[in-house]
Amino acid sequence: MTTLRDIFFTFVKVGAFTFGGGYAMLPIIQKEVVARGWITDREVADYYALSQCLPGMIAVNTAAFIGHKVRGKAGGVAACLGVVTPSFLIITIIAAFINNALEFVPVQRALFGISAVVCALIAHAVIRLWKTAVKDVFGLCVYALTLILALFFNLPIAGLLVGALSLGIAADLYRGKGGGAR
Repeated sequence: MTTLRDIFFTFVKVGAFTFGGGYAMLPIIQKEVVARGWITDREVADYYALSQCLPGMIAVNTAAFIGHKVRGKAGGVAACLGVVTPSFLIITIIAAFINNALEFVPVQRALFGISAVVCALIAHAVIRLWKTAVKDVFGLCVYALTLILALFFNLPIAGLLVGALSLGIAADLYRGKGGGAR
């Protein structure tokens, strides 16, 4: 049985090595929790999508869902505390010892390098999510439409998610899988 300590320290590792926010953490979460058998790739994608719809940080929301799945409410709390602890400690240290850190050339160079890595991690997450989420022509069309609307019309993410949800429900009802509509 997975202990609360295991959950906490797994998410400490996720939080410690995630630079660039929730999108960059997805491949790390997949590697850590799917390899342990806590959840499946499909569940990661579902929790991640749901986390984007909810207020708050994607990383914390996703951690809460996974922790709750593994060990209930206490697991959700352990995962949330684990994922925020590294950031809290790093920010506290920076705030205490470094004034105007962004003016230092080494810090600027480090952030430039981290930005490149974040782009690669996001690309990796997109590829893994693609394999899980886009399974047919309908999924490809919803993906393409959402991408176009996001890139060229700068629509809010929540609106895009609600629109995609509506399309998915409508397609499900049309196919005759909607609850009792056969």
